[in-house]
Amino acid sequence: MNLEFTPEEECFREEVRTFIAENYPVEQRAKQNSNASLEREDYLSWHKVLARKGWAAPHWPVEHGGTDWTATKRYIWTEETARADCRPLLSFGIQMLAPVIYTFGTEEQKQRFLPGIYNGDVWWCQGYSEPGAGSDLARLSTRAERITDEDGKEFYLVNGQKTWTTLGQFADWGFFLVRTDPDVKPQAGISFLLIDMKSTGVSVRPIVTLDGGAEINDVFLDNVKVLVRNRIRHENQGWNCAKALLVH
Repeated sequence: MNLEFTPEEECFREEVRTFIAENYPVEQRAKQNSNASLEREDYLSWHKVLARKGWAAPHWPVEHGGTDWTATKRYIWTEETARADCRPLLSFGIQMLAPVIYTFGTEEQKQRFLPGIYNGDVWWCQGYSEPGAGSDLARLSTRAERITDEDGKEFYLVNGQKTWTTLGQFADWGFFLVRTDPDVKPQAGISFLLIDMKSTGVSVRPIVTLDGGAEINDVFLDNVKVLVRNRIRHENQGWNCAKALLVH
């Protein structure tokens, strides 16, 4: 068995190494070296550099922006970014949510949400855990009642609380598990909703940790209106989406 890299692969390694050296954001490197706290743009600066290069999501299908790299090239990419101490891209959008959207989402949802995830233009947070449903996630109690208004528009009215929402203070949108049917077994009555964090009724409260930081948050949802078209897959089939997301 030949475990050596091919000349082509070694050329790719050199290309990656040179690109990182020439393009990794100087300000982000300085903050990493000094352990300074990062602001929203600090988290996104490297992401946007990679998006412009076309390297933001090597694992995505090519039709959605993936690189079509071989497993070896992906290994080289991982090795070189680690060697250069590059900050990993935030996982919520590009690593976790995007595969759910391009696997289960409608064409309209793919066109609407994937570009913003890829380009780093939209920050996503995760609304899974609740004060009484963390390790037993299927017991979540955040409710989403389906309503049709006087104009015939269908939406969910969402009420509940999520917790341990990492970097939720920066988020533009969040993906949430909500209960849409309380009368079936827990896993069968859950739906997967995409919620605009600027919606009326959404509030984020920091949870201050022992080091004085506030990376995690409580998120409160008080009569938040979410259009039905922002649901991924069918109603009450969110548990399958949730499991698929956690694979990533």
